[in-house]
Amino acid sequence: MDKLKDKRASLRGSLTALPRPAPISVLDADVGERPATHAGNRELPRIVHATPDSRSLVDWIREHAQPLQDILHTVGGVLFRGFPVEGVDAFHELCVSCINGLLPYHERSTPRSEIGNRIYTSTAYPSDQTIVLHNEFSYAQAWPMRICFYALTPAAEGGETPIADARDVYTAIPVSVRDTFEQKGVMYVRRYGSGVDLSWQETFSTSDPAQVEAYCRQNDIDFQWDDARLTTRQVRQAVARHPVTGQTVWFNQAHLFHPSNLPADVYEAMHRVLNGQFPRDALYGDGTPIEAAALQAVHRVFERATVVFPWEKNDVLLLDNMIVCHGRNPYKGDRTILVAMGDQQVRDARTRPEATR
Repeated sequence: MDKLKDKRASLRGSLTALPRPAPISVLDADVGERPATHAGNRELPRIVHATPDSRSLVDWIREHAQPLQDILHTVGGVLFRGFPVEGVDAFHELCVSCINGLLPYHERSTPRSEIGNRIYTSTAYPSDQTIVLHNEFSYAQAWPMRICFYALTPAAEGGETPIADARDVYTAIPVSVRDTFEQKGVMYVRRYGSGVDLSWQETFSTSDPAQVEAYCRQNDIDFQWDDARLTTRQVRQAVARHPVTGQTVWFNQAHLFHPSNLPADVYEAMHRVLNGQFPRDALYGDGTPIEAAALQAVHRVFERATVVFPWEKNDVLLLDNMIVCHGRNPYKGDRTILVAMGDQQVRDARTRPEATR
């Protein structure tokens, strides 16, 4: 059990090889120009470089609000580089200028700390672990449409935040795999109380079972208590329709929640000690197991779609959270990447993929 506790953060670890680098384009023309029509996103992320006469990034964003929104809805992400964003307060001011309504980190799936004013540290997993690509809160009833990262202290080595276009991922998933996921959805199972993952108190930010039950009822989550232990199940979409662009995106975390995502030694130890009752699991929405081959196919597509760029100090990365997924590479040295999210979208008719048919 000690070994499990030591490797608690490995729950979402997976591929250890660094994704292959992909080219990124520089925005050196008028920011109002639209990127090329989406057909394999080779422009992700667009980069906006500060110039010697650049004012604050907040001013830039306010002056280019509509072009910036257009880029987020086409390319999916913008990397701001060289602007004088110095510290947590400056990052908060920036986020308020480009995100509508910063969100708290409720229904947590990873450990992280709030710096203040709904600014958080990135996931606090051990530095030797990979966090596979995912869209934030795609397992939840509501999710942020925008997510923003700030490189306060880039790692000395590694520690990139790989990204990928979820439209490309959807298109590249083998049709038979994609159709099954699309038809059945994903059931996320969480078992709290083993001591090797987040407690229900951490996940729901309360020590009151009544508040947990109220949250679950409000968010279509089935729950069951066994003394102090809690099991939850929630069925969500596997793919979704972007409410603004109408495009279909791969939008789930089945490949991340499934126990096969664990390192082999952690998987074996958990299976033995917990009798196969993993703290997290992912099934098809009808409760049937997801085939290993299907999950392997998903991982392969994410690998091929991944774009990697090195962080530079004070970089800011703004993403449309439905169009672009993100992860984290292993690293050495100190690393502090801050994150904020907002523009909440609740799952409704507009986000259902059948609305496109």
